[in-house]
Amino acid sequence: MAIIALVSAKGSPGVTTTALAAALSWHRRLVLAECDPAGGSILAGYLGGALDGPRGIGELAVGELRDGSLESAFWSQLVDLDAPRRERLLLPGVVDPAQAGSVIPLWQRFADYFTGLERGVPPYDVLVDCGRLAVGGPPWPLLRAAAVVLLVTRAHLPDLSATRATVRAIERDLGEHRVPPGTLRLLVVGDGHGTSEISKALRLPVIARLPLDPRTAEVLGHGGTVRANRPLMRAAGALEVPVRALLDRRRARLAWPGTTTAARAVGEPAAPGVPGAV
Repeated sequence: MAIIALVSAKGSPGVTTTALAAALSWHRRLVLAECDPAGGSILAGYLGGALDGPRGIGELAVGELRDGSLESAFWSQLVDLDAPRRERLLLPGVVDPAQAGSVIPLWQRFADYFTGLERGVPPYDVLVDCGRLAVGGPPWPLLRAAAVVLLVTRAHLPDLSATRATVRAIERDLGEHRVPPGTLRLLVVGDGHGTSEISKALRLPVIARLPLDPRTAEVLGHGGTVRANRPLMRAAGALEVPVRALLDRRRARLAWPGTTTAARAVGEPAAPGVPGAV
């Protein structure tokens, strides 16, 4: 599935929790990359800081700037979330604010490298936690390289107001960089306004709606035993189906001669704004 990016407008709608739940429940090999310039939280939270030495994207960035060692060092910086199978791997985010200065200039380098992981042996998809766009040095190159961008939002009016502006900002940036349409989708978390109402108001299809599940969110945020039958884990696992379907349709459309140019000219029709719509 290549790169799947998750991002939010502001606040805490659950981007990291959603990304981690998906990483633990999806079936394909994947790398979960924490690329929030404000810092990662999975290492200190879900994993309880239990690692033998520094690990993560900050270390990779320092090495790449020093001697161009991204390819040789990448796999050693990952944490196996399902050891020893190496099917669900974590690239921890920055833990020291000073590391952000090394990471931000390399977003394009990481985007190019992550794109190539799909063609590796064995192949890996990359789930990218991009955090909030309302921070310094957001990872725009990763959003442009993503096959699917999921904009995570709560369903209440203040959240939707901020999300509306972020939708337009992302659409404008992707258009300026000639990214084919159909990349961006809404992922709604929790109760509030209806899915079709949200889709109509923001003029963007909703790919799925995840339930509020405080017990599971607590485990994913602070450590403990993840139970696959909990509502959030079931919904996160089910999210793989519409994401893969969206990706397959986009690839088929882009592979058809002339469709990319036509899609840019007339715009992609919006999918119905109903639960599960892709």
